[in-house]
Amino acid sequence: MRNYELVMLVSPEIADDQVNTVVEKVTSYVTTHGGKVAEVKPWGRRRLAYHIGNFQEASYVQANFALDPKDAKQLQGDLQISEQVIRHLMLTLD
Repeated sequence: MRNYELVMLVSPEIADDQVNTVVEKVTSYVTTHGGKVAEVKPWGRRRLAYHIGNFQEASYVQANFALDPKDAKQLQGDLQISEQVIRHLMLTLD
């Protein structure tokens, strides 16, 4: 297992109280595939530095977790096609 840090930008069309459901989908994916979620930090809704599509703001969420690399690749693919997450960045931690 490797340690990862994930930062997601959740669409502003998702209400602030519904952002937790998007985060719960990611954390449940990690735990069902044998990983461990270390920490989840919601940063709140912020203005974007540049427009992404028609969006000027998004809800930022950071998550740290441990997961098998092949499962992490699948998670990244799922995030890429998700309509709720407009951008994400997953980094491997040493």
